[in-house]
Amino acid sequence: MIHIYTGDGKGKTTAALGLAVRAAGHGKRVKIIQFMKGCPEYGELETIKKIQSISIEQFGRREMVDRCSPSDEDRRLAGSALDAAIESIRTRACDVLVLDEINVALDYGLIDLDKVLEILGARPEGMEIVLTGRSAPGELVEAADYVTEMKEVKHPYRKGIKQREGIEY
Repeated sequence: MIHIYTGDGKGKTTAALGLAVRAAGHGKRVKIIQFMKGCPEYGELETIKKIQSISIEQFGRREMVDRCSPSDEDRRLAGSALDAAIESIRTRACDVLVLDEINVALDYGLIDLDKVLEILGARPEGMEIVLTGRSAPGELVEAADYVTEMKEVKHPYRKGIKQREGIEY
């Protein structure tokens, strides 16, 4: 089935990683492809390395993507992430495929929605695909079986509190 974690609240990637750990605990092979993320300091990366049935690949720069003017490198990396997803589906490399921040890559125009819909339609029977990120397009929401929207009600960032290691990253 297809899962979407979207919305302006915290916890989309965290929810997807929780599902990944749950699946691995039941012997499923999990692959996580991170769009627009190239920071090796994310805490989840160290944990994932310890779970043999979960692999993770990052396709992004350390710097944030400029939404108004994404670079050619940002587009190239997002395209490479999408190619990795296509290959994972084609080869049935996993039972659960997490496409982390793919919704944002779509929203920023780094990848093509029709191509994403095409690969979702090509997924083998029994493969779960999880898409995360703000601003999930309506067409993806329509195609999904599960859709969860995280809604920000209150966040310390609004008080000027910076990201905290182990909590936000």
